[in-house]
Amino acid sequence: VNSEKPLPNSTCVFCRKNDDCPNKYGEKKTNEKWNLTVHYYCLLMSSGIWQRGKEEEGVYGFLIEDIRKEVNRASKLKCCICKKNGASIGCVAPRCKRSYHFPCGLQKECIFQFTGNFASFCWNHRPVQIASNNYKESLPCTICLEFIQPIPSYNILRSPCCKNAWFHRDCLQVQAINAGVFFFRCTICNNSDIFQKEMLRMGIHIPEKDASWELEENAYQELLQHHERCDVRRCRCKEGRDYNAPDSKWEIKLCQCCGSSGTHLACSSLRSWEQNWECLECRGIIYNSGEFQKAKKHVLPNSNNVGITDCLLEESSPKLPRQSPGSQSKDLLRQGSKFRRNVSTLLIELGFQIKKKTKRLYINKANIWNSALDGFRNKSFNPSYAIEVAYVIENDNFGSEQPGSKQEFLSLLMQHLENSSLFEGSLSKNLSLNSQALKENLYYEAGKMLAISLVHGGPSPGFFSKTLFNCLVYGPENTQPILDDVSDFDVAQIIIRINTATTVADLKSVINECSNYLEFIGCLRLITTLSDKYMLVKDILVYHVIQRVQEPFKSFKQGLKTLGVLETIQAYPEAFCSILCHKPDSLSAKILSDLFTVHTLPDVKALGFWNSYLQAVEDGKSTTTMEDILIFATGCSSIPPAGFKPTPSIECLHMDFPVGNKCNNCLAIPITNTYKEFQENMDFAIRNTLRLDKEKNSHYIGH
Repeated sequence: VNSEKPLPNSTCVFCRKNDDCPNKYGEKKTNEKWNLTVHYYCLLMSSGIWQRGKEEEGVYGFLIEDIRKEVNRASKLKCCICKKNGASIGCVAPRCKRSYHFPCGLQKECIFQFTGNFASFCWNHRPVQIASNNYKESLPCTICLEFIQPIPSYNILRSPCCKNAWFHRDCLQVQAINAGVFFFRCTICNNSDIFQKEMLRMGIHIPEKDASWELEENAYQELLQHHERCDVRRCRCKEGRDYNAPDSKWEIKLCQCCGSSGTHLACSSLRSWEQNWECLECRGIIYNSGEFQKAKKHVLPNSNNVGITDCLLEESSPKLPRQSPGSQSKDLLRQGSKFRRNVSTLLIELGFQIKKKTKRLYINKANIWNSALDGFRNKSFNPSYAIEVAYVIENDNFGSEQPGSKQEFLSLLMQHLENSSLFEGSLSKNLSLNSQALKENLYYEAGKMLAISLVHGGPSPGFFSKTLFNCLVYGPENTQPILDDVSDFDVAQIIIRINTATTVADLKSVINECSNYLEFIGCLRLITTLSDKYMLVKDILVYHVIQRVQEPFKSFKQGLKTLGVLETIQAYPEAFCSILCHKPDSLSAKILSDLFTVHTLPDVKALGFWNSYLQAVEDGKSTTTMEDILIFATGCSSIPPAGFKPTPSIECLHMDFPVGNKCNNCLAIPITNTYKEFQENMDFAIRNTLRLDKEKNSHYIGH
C-alpha cells in the first residue's frame, strides 16, 4: 500500500492554468488539506463569491465551501474567448452577457478593477482615458524611459495629474506591486490620491502592503554608518586620521554637503565646530556650477521708484515670471477666486482623506520628538489613518499608559519643531543647515509632521519666514531674501558693512577684509562703482539663505507633500500664509464664550460666574490668561485652523475645583455660592495644573 500523500494539484481551479506569475495572475496559493490551488486574481475577480471568513481562514479569507460553489457555478458557463467551461468572471455592463477566465480576459484586454465591488469590464465596455492634447511626437514612459506614442489605449496610460506623464500598463503594474498602497504615486508630481484612484479605475492592482524595499532586512544599513575620519591631504593630528576628540581642535567635522568626508578642525583652520566646511569634491562641484557661480538676477518691481536697498533689507516679495498685462489680469482674477477660500475649509477638505482605521501613537511627553519620530517612522503608520495618542512614561517598568489628547500632542510637537535646530531665526524662521539632521532625513520628517499636524487638526505653526513660504510656493529661483533672514551675526555684519559703504574705497576695503568668506561662497567680484554693492548684497543673501540650504529645503518640501498639503498651499497661498507665517490672534472673552458649548442642563448661576470670569481674565484682573484656560481644557493655546474635534463644551458640576478633560475638550466648572469663590478656585486649579505640567515636561525642553 502506498502511504505517501498525493501530490498537490498545482492547477488553478478557476482558469485551469499552471502558470505561476504573480505580476499577471496574483500569488498562486495551494490549500494542501483540500488539495485546492487558486490564483489570487482569479479568486478575487470571480463574480459569485465573497470573502466571508477571516484572513487566515480558507484561502485569503474565502471559505473552501464558497470556492467550491463558485467553481461549480462557473463550470456551467462557457468562456466567450477560449470557448471552454469555467468562466467565473462576467462583464458588469448592463445587458452584457460575456463571461471569461481571468487570463483570457487579460489576453483580450478586459479591465479588472481591484477596488469597491471588484468589477470587471469586457473589451467593448471597459473604461477609457481621453487625451486632452494632441501630441505629435513620441514621449518616454516615465518608468522605463522607452519612447511610446502618447495616445491612450489599453497598454498606454496617462497620469491624471501630470499631462505629460505616460506609462506602459505593465510598467505601472510592476511598480504598484513593488511600491504598495503607501508608496505608489505619480512619478512626476508625487500625487498619490488622484493618481491611485485613476489607476484603480483603469485596472491597476495596488496591494495593501508596505513597499518591497521597506521589507528587506537591513536594506539601508550602510546609510547608518557614521563617517569619522580626517580626509584632508595633510592631517596634522599626531594621533592619526581616525582620532576624534569632541570639543577640541581635534574634533572631526563632516562636509556640510555630502557628509561622507571629514576634517579635524585644526587641519582646516576652523575656529569652531559651527563653521561651515566643504570637502574638495563638493567645493569643486559648487563653484564650477553655473547655477552657483552667480545668483540669478531678478527684476525688482517699480525699480524706478523703490530703492534696491529697501527692497533687500526691509521687504520680501516673490518675483513671478514676467507676463503680459492681459495675462496678469487673468491670473489675478483666477487667483482671486482661490484666495477667497477659507483655510479652515481647505484643511477640512484635506481631512476627508483620513480613514476610520486608527493608529495608536505611544508618546512620551518628556521626549516628544523622539517618540513622535518613532511613531511616524513605524512601518504600520499611515498618514491617512486616524491618530490615537497614549501617553507613556520612560523607564516605567509597569508599562502603564493613559489616554492622551491628539491636539495637545500635535501642539507640543509643533512647539518643539519651532525651537529645534532644524530652523534658525528668532520669530520668523528659515531652514538651518544641519548635516547630521540631513543625514538622518529629519528635514523630511519635519515637513511630514507639519503636514500631518495641519490635516489632523493641529495648531497653526505660525513661525515660517515670508522667504521660506515664498520658496515653497513660488520656488527659490523666484524669491529674494532680506537681511532679517540672516541669523548668523557675522554674515549679517558683513552685509551691513557692505551696504553702508559710502565710497568705492570704503567698499573695496570691506571686501578686502571679507575676501576669504566671499571667495568661499563664490561672491567675490570686481568692484568698479559704488552701486555694485547692491548686487553683491543680493548675491550674499541668496547664497546664505537659499543656496546654502538647498538640500534641507528639498527634503523638507518633499515631506510637506504628505496628504497633498504642499500642493494645496501652492494653490491657495494667501489662505495658508495667514497660518504658516503669522501667529494666531489673541483670544478674547467673547471668542472663548462662543467656543464652548453647554451640553448638559446648565446651572444659570455658574454660567454667569463663567462669563464674568472670562471678562475678568481679559481685563487683567486674574492671574491666568485666556490661553491658560484653553490649554487647561483642550491642551492647545490657540484654536486650530481646522477647529476642535470634538467641539469644546462646558459642564456645571457640584465640586470645589474645575476639571479639564483634554481628550474630549470638556471643561467642568464648579458650582459655588459666590463669584469670589468661583474665581479663586478657577485660578488656583488652572495655575497649579499648568505649573505641574511644565515641571513634568521640563525635560522636554532639553530635547
